[in-house]
Amino acid sequence: MGSMKSQKLQVEGAFVFTPQVFRDDRGVLLATMEEDAFTETVGHPPFPVRLTACSRSRRGAVRGMHYTATPPGIAKYVHCSHGAVLDIIVDTRVGSPTFGEWDSVLLDENTYDAVYLPVGVAHAYQALVDDSVVHYLASGTYHPDHEKPISALDPALGLPISSEFEAIMSEHARTAPTLAEAKAAGLLPDYAECLEIEAKFRNGR
Repeated sequence: MGSMKSQKLQVEGAFVFTPQVFRDDRGVLLATMEEDAFTETVGHPPFPVRLTACSRSRRGAVRGMHYTATPPGIAKYVHCSHGAVLDIIVDTRVGSPTFGEWDSVLLDENTYDAVYLPVGVAHAYQALVDDSVVHYLASGTYHPDHEKPISALDPALGLPISSEFEAIMSEHARTAPTLAEAKAAGLLPDYAECLEIEAKFRNGR
């Protein structure tokens, strides 16, 4: 399809991928993931996909912030096929060199950028326009008991949740603990354990 570019994000092990987009009078064509580009950038092949999912959100909607209990731990690859969202990643892995740091990426239907989220990080996004559609590839299946929240409004994190319009959030998200509270309760993933899980991707597991 074409050469995919990549860029390292602030959170250790997270990357943004920019595909080559082919446009003509019929519309657009692109590859949302390329194995060679992924492997060269991340250091291991793409994870075996156990789940694909998508969401459609109205303007202002905030989904997350969530991370997956480790074990089992889940890695994700996320892109926006319609509309625009501000994608946010927070390092929740205790022992990580970037623990507590975050980064954000605009995902939209102009660049079709995608974000790789390594095992153990927390993820959220806010829809910037109505009917924004986000697609996920995940290395594990969804289990409600494994999905853990932290507050996207945590003042200590200062995440770029827009104040230009009302942040539409679930009650579960509004009552989520702060990062410090989750750490004090011993709920956060361990960095070394997350790396061990990711190492299995090299063998297609």
